[in-house]
Amino acid sequence: MPSFWSPKLCKAVLLLLVTSATLPAQQPDESAIIRDLDAANQARFDNVLSFTDIDHYAVFRGNDQTRPAAEMTVQVTYKKGLGKDYRIISQSGSSIVQKFGLQPLLENEKALNNPATIAQSWFTSANYNTHLQPGVTQSIDGRRCIAISITPRRKAPNMIEGTLWVDAEKHILIEVEGTASKSPSPFAGTTKMMRRYTPMRGYAMAVHARAESSSLFFGRTVVIIDYSNYTFELLPEK
Repeated sequence: MPSFWSPKLCKAVLLLLVTSATLPAQQPDESAIIRDLDAANQARFDNVLSFTDIDHYAVFRGNDQTRPAAEMTVQVTYKKGLGKDYRIISQSGSSIVQKFGLQPLLENEKALNNPATIAQSWFTSANYNTHLQPGVTQSIDGRRCIAISITPRRKAPNMIEGTLWVDAEKHILIEVEGTASKSPSPFAGTTKMMRRYTPMRGYAMAVHARAESSSLFFGRTVVIIDYSNYTFELLPEK
């Protein structure tokens, strides 16, 4: 029986394999990714009329990462044009941590979501210098994500210097990690931060966050936030 693999065919296949191996991998379009992230922030602001969710805060001190020093569960209500409001459902643990740790966090979140200034905290090209990290990927919640380095154009406690992890196909924000560009107080040390997002109704919504700081005065403090039970009201489609 004659062989289909003639010397000429073998040579052609080998040449094709070698050529394919030496071709550079197609790189993601950096400008398209940034443009899509900018558009996604604006679309969420324009189209989400309101939402509610449940946020659970847990504060850990020192090396004890199993028993929270304080906990708080709140119901969050967001309304377009008004921002966020909070209703405390339950709280436990240190009253000092509640008063001087968790309550200021809620007030800060409320201030950040002021409709007049909320766009200043978005992960957009207006607020950050951005740069694609070629070839840097990781899997997050089963999604292949690419890395975008971010450097804030201004320093503030809520502005992060670090990395955005973006869904490689849909260009949706999945995670941000880094350090606060400015300490919230002279007594606080460097704050490491991360926040995980999941697409809901077409928009990236926070599901988990962690912040860790360490200082000579207060020692190590870790705050973990879990977000759940989202309900939405969206602008009707035309």
